[in-house]
Amino acid sequence: MLSVDQALDQLLSLARPLTETRTLPLTTAHGHYLASDVVSPIAVPGFDNSAMDGYALNVADFSAPPASFTLTQRIAAGETGVMLQAGEAARIFTGAPIPPGANAVAMQEDCNVNEGRVSVSAPLSASQNIRRTGDDIQLNTVAVAQGTRLGAAQLGLLASIGVAEVDVTRPVRVALLSTGSELVEPGQPLGAGQIYNSNRYLLAAMLREAGCEVTDAGIVTDRLDATQLALQSAANEHDIVITTGGVSVGEEDHVKAAVEALGTLNLWKMAIKPGKPFAQGRITRADGTEADFIGLPGNPVSSFVTFFVLVRPFLARRQGKTDAQLPPQILIPAGFQRQAGARREFLRVRIVDGQLVPFGNQGSGVLTSVAASDGLAIVPENQPVNRGDKLVFLPYELRG
Repeated sequence: MLSVDQALDQLLSLARPLTETRTLPLTTAHGHYLASDVVSPIAVPGFDNSAMDGYALNVADFSAPPASFTLTQRIAAGETGVMLQAGEAARIFTGAPIPPGANAVAMQEDCNVNEGRVSVSAPLSASQNIRRTGDDIQLNTVAVAQGTRLGAAQLGLLASIGVAEVDVTRPVRVALLSTGSELVEPGQPLGAGQIYNSNRYLLAAMLREAGCEVTDAGIVTDRLDATQLALQSAANEHDIVITTGGVSVGEEDHVKAAVEALGTLNLWKMAIKPGKPFAQGRITRADGTEADFIGLPGNPVSSFVTFFVLVRPFLARRQGKTDAQLPPQILIPAGFQRQAGARREFLRVRIVDGQLVPFGNQGSGVLTSVAASDGLAIVPENQPVNRGDKLVFLPYELRG
């Protein structure tokens, strides 16, 4: 069986970044991936300015506290001051430009004003409480790099350098297809042996969170001809086709045979729990090009975990993120014991009193274990867990 790392590396190596771009205003660019570096046309800040309300002065005039200065001007944000002479100070407010002749700002809590003079009671050094030109962003440097997913912070940063619109990679178009004659949509009555189609709503939401345009391709019954027709139709109009269920080797699992008839298929057996089987391949479109195919397990928790661990980075890579991998490791002590297993296990856990506590029932069909947990704890293969051991924790709320 492939390790999780090997499977992820293979999957990322097969991800073909989209080349089609679009130009969007910042107001609608949230969640998109930047198509090219944005180089700052200005320095931020563009001038030396005060980091707080206080008094601008020159420390050369400051021998030892308390030192007294003549107040000669008042400078608010958006205004400019005039040259300070020796022994002078300027009342200044946060964000206001530092006047010529000043090289520090004494904060107002350390100052006392009386009859046109200000005395400073605390020591002061050059550049203290001054934001220097370019402290945030230097002129002609990359402010936001290609492949970055634009969140609130990135949009604010772009606005701070005067950028009104950006080139982004168009969202990847995904068709989500559910397989299984037993599936029924919520709101409909259940018949004998039927279950509600939870994967449709689970995965559609995860796909949108990953920045994708999602098409619900519906439910396909357990027949080879119907499965093949549905897959071909979905592939013709989308970049990726994702299915749930039907990729095993049972008599009613027709996705494997259908994809092999329409293109190529890799069925990976991974040392992961929960999560097998997992399929990847490509479907040939009517015009001869290819759409990616990903087959997820039918059990909802297995589907969730494999999507979270493998498919999210794949989608990010396809949309231009060059460093698409699992996020940096967060190590948190285990609040439990567990015997060693042959597969890498992704436990649904909560953080309680600074420790990882697993949900009671870790079955692959127990979706409550996802809904009631904060993230996944990684238990390495062939490694027992003792209380207090530090495990990698993957929070569900991840960036891009």
